[in-house]
Amino acid sequence: MADVSRLPGPNADFWDWQLRGSCRGTDSDLFFHPEGERGQARTSREEAAKEVCLHCPVCKPCREHALRVHEPYGVWGGMTEEERDESYAREKSAARAAKLAALAAAKNTKPARKPSTKVPVKLQAKPNGAPATAPSNGMTMTRPANAVSAGVRAKAKSKP
Repeated sequence: MADVSRLPGPNADFWDWQLRGSCRGTDSDLFFHPEGERGQARTSREEAAKEVCLHCPVCKPCREHALRVHEPYGVWGGMTEEERDESYAREKSAARAAKLAALAAAKNTKPARKPSTKVPVKLQAKPNGAPATAPSNGMTMTRPANAVSAGVRAKAKSKP
């Protein structure tokens, strides 16, 4: 079913193009498939409908209308149901790509974080006098450089 919430109100200015359509007075069966129509019969009917649209003075507003309201049935403005579905998918894909590009651009414009500078920590003897040992997991013990310099400044201040 068409999404009628997207339809404009009953203003003739929005609908007068329909009065000038080449399809006006033509059997609507040419533009709307019967239940279960498939294959060559459907292709032939759609091609004949598109031929009418090709010479129509209001083909563009007709197509724009069908795309705007997501018209689910028939040939409108020279586009079949499947072609409109493909158009929606391309739009959605382009919107997704634009959103991702905007997110990536936003990430690149943020100020870069200053890399953390780490320096090795001197091993200190354990309180009970046992020798100092490195971590058993094979990792190097480090702490941020600003913590080391803060410790050095603190020691320098405490010396008389």
